[in-house]
Amino acid sequence: MPEETRKDFFISYNQADRFWAEWIADLLEGLGYRTIYQHRDFPDSLTAPQRDPNFISKMHQAIKNSRCTLALLSPGYLTSRFCENEWTAAFHLQTLQPVRVQVCDVPGLLAPLGYIDLVDLEEDQAREALLSQLGQSPGPATIPPFPGGRAAPPAFRFPGDPPPVWGVPHLRNYKFTGREDYLERVHQTLSSGQGLAALTQAIAGLGGVGKTQVALEYAYRYAPEYERVWWVRAEGAVSLAEGYAALARELNLQEKDAQDQGVVKEAVRRALGLGGKWLLIFDNAEDPRLVQEYLPPRGGHALITSRSSHWSDLAPVVELQVWPPEEAEAFILKRTGSQDEDKARELAQELGYLPLALEQAGAYITAAKTNLRDYLQLFQNRRRELWDHEKPPSGYPDTVATTWDISFKRLQQESPQGADLLNLCAFLAPDDIPKELLAQGAEHLPPRLARVVNDPLALNAALAALRRYSLLEVGGDALAVHRLVQAVVRDRLDNIGKKKWAGAAVEVVNAAFPPGNFDVKPETWTWCGRLLPHALEAGGHTEALLVALPAVTQVLNQAGIYFYIRAEFREASKVLERALLLDEAAYGSDHPTVANRLNNLGTVLQALGDLAGAKVHFERALAIVEAVHGPEHPTVAGFANNLGYVLCALGYLEVAKVHFERALAIDEAAYGPNHPEVARDVNNLGSVLRGLRDLAGARVYFERALAIVKAVHGPEHPTVAICTNNLGGVLKELGDLMGAKAHYERALAIDEAAYGPKHPQVAIRVNNLGSVLAVLGDLKGTKALVERALVIDEETYGLNHPMVASRLNNLGFVLQAQGNLEGAKAHYERALRIYRQFLGEDHPRTQNVKNNLASLGFPENKR
Repeated sequence: MPEETRKDFFISYNQADRFWAEWIADLLEGLGYRTIYQHRDFPDSLTAPQRDPNFISKMHQAIKNSRCTLALLSPGYLTSRFCENEWTAAFHLQTLQPVRVQVCDVPGLLAPLGYIDLVDLEEDQAREALLSQLGQSPGPATIPPFPGGRAAPPAFRFPGDPPPVWGVPHLRNYKFTGREDYLERVHQTLSSGQGLAALTQAIAGLGGVGKTQVALEYAYRYAPEYERVWWVRAEGAVSLAEGYAALARELNLQEKDAQDQGVVKEAVRRALGLGGKWLLIFDNAEDPRLVQEYLPPRGGHALITSRSSHWSDLAPVVELQVWPPEEAEAFILKRTGSQDEDKARELAQELGYLPLALEQAGAYITAAKTNLRDYLQLFQNRRRELWDHEKPPSGYPDTVATTWDISFKRLQQESPQGADLLNLCAFLAPDDIPKELLAQGAEHLPPRLARVVNDPLALNAALAALRRYSLLEVGGDALAVHRLVQAVVRDRLDNIGKKKWAGAAVEVVNAAFPPGNFDVKPETWTWCGRLLPHALEAGGHTEALLVALPAVTQVLNQAGIYFYIRAEFREASKVLERALLLDEAAYGSDHPTVANRLNNLGTVLQALGDLAGAKVHFERALAIVEAVHGPEHPTVAGFANNLGYVLCALGYLEVAKVHFERALAIDEAAYGPNHPEVARDVNNLGSVLRGLRDLAGARVYFERALAIVKAVHGPEHPTVAICTNNLGGVLKELGDLMGAKAHYERALAIDEAAYGPKHPQVAIRVNNLGSVLAVLGDLKGTKALVERALVIDEETYGLNHPMVASRLNNLGFVLQAQGNLEGAKAHYERALRIYRQFLGEDHPRTQNVKNNLASLGFPENKR
C-alpha cells in the first residue's frame, strides 16, 4: 500500500485503558508518528464492538497497515476476547510490542516477548521508557491550527497522575473483573447532560455484589476527565459531614475550620458549584434526602452506591447484579491459580456468583493452600464454622456473614412482616417464588405474615422494605432471593425458628400442589413445574429438621409424581424413596400411608423397567392394606389391580388374571355389578384375556365395561373413549378392521371434544387410529396421523420424552414400509437415544427400537 497511508502504530487496548491509549497517541503524534486507535478512528464500535459487523475486519486491516501494534496490557485487556483477537493477529505478523499499563500477570505467548513497563512511573519516566524502545522519531509533526482560529486542543493528561484534588481512600483493585456494561452505562449517564445542573447516578444492589468496587474502578478509570475526585462515606450524617470537612481542608476553603458543620457543608457546595470538573462518590448511602442536602447545585458529577434502590427522585438507578457465571468462574480460577474448571463452575454456582463470596473463598483457598474441591466440601458441610473463622478479604470491610447484618437488623425494626417473609423465603428455592404460592398457603403461615400475603397494600409495603435493602427482587408475579442471603438468614435462626419457618414453607408448598396421583392434568403441569424446586428445597430442610413430616412426605410424593410425568423416572424414584423412608420412620412399616408410597414407587420402578422391583413393592403394599382393611375391602381391589398390571408385564398372565378376578369380585360385592370401579376391573380382565389370546372372551369383557361407563357417565365421557378404544383393539386382532377403525374414530371424537385437539390423550387415539390404517394399507393416512401424534406429544412433553420416542419409533415403521429407509433410520436413532437416556439399555422398549422390530407389526398404545 502507499507509504503515505501506512500508520506507524496501531494502539490495541481495552476500554478501561482508553486514557493510556490517548496519552500515548498524543505523545507519539507530537513527535511525528502516525497512530490509529479505536476511540478516535472507529467511534461506531465504542460501546459494543459486537454490534458493528465490520469491527473485526476494520481492526485486522488497521493492524496489517501499521508498522507496529502496541498492546496495552492490563487485567481487562488480557480477559477481553476482542483484544485477544487483535494481539494474536499482530503476533503472527511479528509486529507486536506489549506495553504494560496496569499491574497484571503476562501469560502465554506474550511473556517471552517482554514488555515496556509504564506501571508506577512518573510522566517523564514513562515517556522515556516508551520512546527508548520505539526507535528513531521521524521528527516533530506539523500540527494544523484548530478550526475557527483557536488554539490547538490541550494535550491529554498523563493517566498515571491523579487529578489535582484526589480523595479516594482505596487503592485500585487490580483483580477487578468484568462489569464493562455497567461502567459504560454510568459513564454515558454522567456524560450526557446539558446545562449547568449536577449529574447524578446511583448504583444499587445487594451487599457484597460489588457496588463499591464498581465505583472505585470508575474513579480510577475516568480520573483523567476530572480535576477533583472525592470519596465520601455516606451511611449517615456524621460520616457525610466528616467527608465534606476533609474536602474543605483539601480545597483550603476559608470555612474549613468552622465549628458548625452546616457552614462547612455549604462552603463546599458553593465551591464545587462554581464550576470545574469534579466527581463526588457517595459510598454506601442510605437516605436520599440526606445525600441531596450535600449535592452541589450545579456542575460536576455525583456517583452514589447504596443497598437501596429508592433513588429515582434524585438519580437514575443502575441495579448491579451478581457476576455472570462465566465471569465468576474466570475470577475464581485466576484468583486461586487453579485449572479445575469443573470445580470452579460448581463453586461459583454454590456461592451464587456473588463477588464478595468469591473473593472470600479465593482468599481462604490461597491462605490455607487448599484447593477448590476441598473448599467446596467445607462450604457445603460446615459453612457456618467456615465463615465464623474467615476474615474480610482485602478491599472489603466485612465478610459475607456480616455484610448483611445491619440490613437484617434494620429490616426487623422497620418491617417485621418483611423479616417474616424473608424467613419464609429462606426455606424455598431462591428463584421464581410465586406470589400466588404465598396467598394459597396463607392458612399455614404464622398469623402476622398470614395477614400480609392476602393484603396487597401490606404485602407491597413488606416487599418495599426488603427491596430497600436489596434483600429480595420482585419481577412480575414472582420473588427471588440470593441463595447466600437465604443461607445467612437460616444461620441467624435458632433451632425453634428454623423448624417454625421450614415447617411453614413445606406446608405452603404442599397446599399449592394439585391433588391427585398419576392422573395430574396437563393444564396443571406448568404450575407443578414452578412448584417443583420449592418442594425439593423445603422438603430437604424439613426432612433434615424432622418437622412437619406429613406435609414433607406428601410434598415429596407429589414431586415424585411430577418427575414421573416428565419421564424423569430416576429422579422420581429417589424422591419417592425418601418419602417412603420418612413415612416408615414416622408410622411404622405396616401403615396405610406406607402402602401408598410403596404403590407409587412400584409404578415408577415399572416405568424404569425394574419389573421385579415393582412386583415386590406392589406385593408389600397389597399385604399392608389386606392386614389393615381385611381381604374384602375395596382398597384391596385397587392394589390387586396394580399387582396384576406388573404381572402382565412380566408375562405371568394367568396369575395376573387371578388378581384381576379377585378385584372384580371385591368391587361387585361392594358396589354392585354396574359401578365404575367394576368397569375398571372388567376392562383389566379383558386386557389379560387379550394377552392370553382369548379374543372372544376379551371382547365380551370390553363390551361389558363399555356398557357400564356409558350408563354411568353418558356416551360422550372420556372414560367411554378408553373402553371404546380397547374394544377397537380387540376387534382389530379379530380381523374386523372396519369395526376397529370405527371404534378408534369414535374414541378420538370423544377425546377431541373433551380435551381439545392438542391433548396427549388425543395423541393416543390418533396413534391407534393410524395403527389400523396401517393394517388396511393406507400408509399415507397412517403417516399423517402418527406425525400429528408426534407433534402433540412434543408440544406436551418436550422433545426428549419416552412418549415422544414411542411416536418416533412408530413413524420410523411407517417410513420403512414406504421405502424411506434413511428417514426410518433417523427416527429410530432419535427414539433409541431417548429410550437409552430415560429407560436404560436393557429396557424392552430400548431393545425393541435397537433391534428395529417395528417391521413385525405396527405397535399401538394399550389404554
